[in-house]
Amino acid sequence: MYYQSIGTNLLQLFKAIVGDIYVLTEADDLEKYSHDETEDLVYYPQVVVKPQTTDQVSALLKLCNDNQIPVTPRGAGTGLSGGALPVNKGLLIAMERFDKIINIDEDNLQATVEPGVITEVFMDAVAEKGLLYPVDPASKGSCFIGGNVSHGSGGPRVVKYGTIREYVLNLQVVLANGDIIWTGANTLKYASGYNLTQLMIGSEGTLGVVTAIVVKLIPQPKYNALMLASFETNELACGAVSAIFKAGVIPSTLEFMERKGIEWVIKFDGLTFDLKDNIQAFLLIEVDGNNQDVILENCEQINTVLEAFDCKDVLFADTSDQKEALWKIRRTMPVSVKSNSIYKEEDTVVPRAALPQLIKGIKEIGVRYGFESVCYGHAGDGNLHINIIKGNMSDVDWNTKLKDGIREVFELTVSLGGTLSGEHGIGVVQKDYMSIKYTDIHFALWRGIKNTFDPNGILNPGKIFN
Repeated sequence: MYYQSIGTNLLQLFKAIVGDIYVLTEADDLEKYSHDETEDLVYYPQVVVKPQTTDQVSALLKLCNDNQIPVTPRGAGTGLSGGALPVNKGLLIAMERFDKIINIDEDNLQATVEPGVITEVFMDAVAEKGLLYPVDPASKGSCFIGGNVSHGSGGPRVVKYGTIREYVLNLQVVLANGDIIWTGANTLKYASGYNLTQLMIGSEGTLGVVTAIVVKLIPQPKYNALMLASFETNELACGAVSAIFKAGVIPSTLEFMERKGIEWVIKFDGLTFDLKDNIQAFLLIEVDGNNQDVILENCEQINTVLEAFDCKDVLFADTSDQKEALWKIRRTMPVSVKSNSIYKEEDTVVPRAALPQLIKGIKEIGVRYGFESVCYGHAGDGNLHINIIKGNMSDVDWNTKLKDGIREVFELTVSLGGTLSGEHGIGVVQKDYMSIKYTDIHFALWRGIKNTFDPNGILNPGKIFN
């Protein structure tokens, strides 16, 4: 695909649309938009614009489509797959001024928000009304809801409440040629033709730019209980996960954490934590609901399962401060890993009963290729984040052999019935591995969809597939 550069005339038109101060061209200003949280990838856009209205986005896209300018939509820049990086330069549309909660409809348990609203800000706003928006990725304090939609985000509560796909009812989207559509309806059921809303979720800005989001809300549970269970091996911890569900209990969260991850949180955060020598893995388990007796009964059922998997200790958090302290360990783990070494993060997902085989295989692959790994993630839905650590691996092996090791990790994942990403998306980081899971038929269908929505190929080119 051949793209044009942004000339002076086009630059002036951008300024006329959004205002001079919302068009950035200086290198120092562009630097913030040249990277996200994906390792060390850096791609500078030629120009950054910051629109505030759907009509402005429409005008910008029409100009770019008419002039063959590549466009990269961007949220908060917290992504882990390079999905918001302008690999073809061009125009980057920063959605940070779309920061309004338009409406919270308490009667219909719905809300309409702009894509630049920070996820935790929205969660707090609906919580004040006794409602719950349960999609809470680890970066909820900084990520935008629009980015969550683009990547099909989840978080710890997916295991009970589902991913963002279960909560988005309708989207306002600007198409590549500037047309503005609503993808569906503000209804809980939808059986009226192709579901464009679901197609847009997870499409990483390759099919359109989202400018408004209608989401479903649920009543806030009154009570919750939190426990931390410790095990001597990763496999025992992972094996207990599926057994908990087979026992008839659905926790609101069920997180896996490897010992090394907690060691690094202790080092990074100065955490006081009694980490016993024989413990290698932990499960952080939360149960919520409106009946304390039922919650207690569920905890007793879980404890029986844990004992069957030789759980060494179960710590119950009795106060809100203790609960917050345990959650802080899990939420601090990603940044703690980053602070210790050069790393690469992969986002695998398998049927939950396959987790013991997955983590055992990951460690065996690491031995063969000479890398360490720190694993944690949303075990309740089979989603394991694999942080591959350079450690003592030579620069040559890191830059050449490692990709073969990662390929083996994905081949193992697919062989166990899983896929390449549970919630981080594909972006530029995973796209070379997509052929492990998907066939030429899949790629042909995807390209056909892409061509229908974006025949000139201007929207976030170079992402998901070539």
